[in-house]
Amino acid sequence: MKPGAPPKKTSISPPAFFSKAVAQARRFYLDLHPRRQTPLAVVCGGLEHCTADYAIARESFPFYSIEYVLRGRGALKLGRHPCDLRPGCLFAYGPGIAHHITSDPDDPLVKYFVDFKGTEAVRLLASCKLAPGHVSKVFPAQALQPLFDEIIQAGSLPRRGGAALCRKLLECLALRIDGARAPMEGAETLAFATYQHCRQFVETHFRRLRTLEQIAGECHVNHAYLCRLFQRYDQQTPYQYLIRLKMNFAAEQLQQRNALVKQIAEQAGFTDPFHFSRVFTTVFGVSPAAFRRLR
Repeated sequence: MKPGAPPKKTSISPPAFFSKAVAQARRFYLDLHPRRQTPLAVVCGGLEHCTADYAIARESFPFYSIEYVLRGRGALKLGRHPCDLRPGCLFAYGPGIAHHITSDPDDPLVKYFVDFKGTEAVRLLASCKLAPGHVSKVFPAQALQPLFDEIIQAGSLPRRGGAALCRKLLECLALRIDGARAPMEGAETLAFATYQHCRQFVETHFRRLRTLEQIAGECHVNHAYLCRLFQRYDQQTPYQYLIRLKMNFAAEQLQQRNALVKQIAEQAGFTDPFHFSRVFTTVFGVSPAAFRRLR
């Protein structure tokens, strides 16, 4: 669905709670009254480019909701707890949760939202540690954008399967939130900033980097501390991340018809093509030659 296109036409009227203080929006709405015992049902969602005077003040809401800030700034008050909204912030609310949202007039919010209902809704939010009334943050700030776009696209489909696809994508969103969580401002901020710096360094220089000690030395951190940072925020070691980047690069190069395996190994930072082939096979389950035949 193209930006600014009208919402999908259905026999259901657009929800009254859709804010009019938006400069541009991509929204969809499905069944706003799912059956009482439905495990999980997405009812609506979208992307909103808020105006300078955007303001929401509700004491409750009939559905559970996840909102995610893509760009801009704003202020949020969930219950009695205020916080600043920045790119990468997300928050959840639902029945009985008061929420006040305002946009910064000088840097208006651009945010996604998805509203849902069902007997499994609270469990889903608990699975990604985003209970109603709580705020979280993801890294990188754009980490959730592709999934939200997929949800909007699925919700805008004319066929009946759109609702089922939205439900599955919402479950995927919960998994992605849990895996991309970043610390809020506080005690972990410095540690997370160090992790971000080291991760970006590996992404930029992965082709020439070869060992954990080299990464730690060039990032000016202790190698044991570097491992702890990656295991805390990435659930893998920095060396595993390095190898994954090298192998993804190699897989892309293997799609080129005339590229030699030995040359690709050298480009990925391996001096021994046989060692490269063993690592490639371990990561992808097939040899470089067999991978090339899969084209």
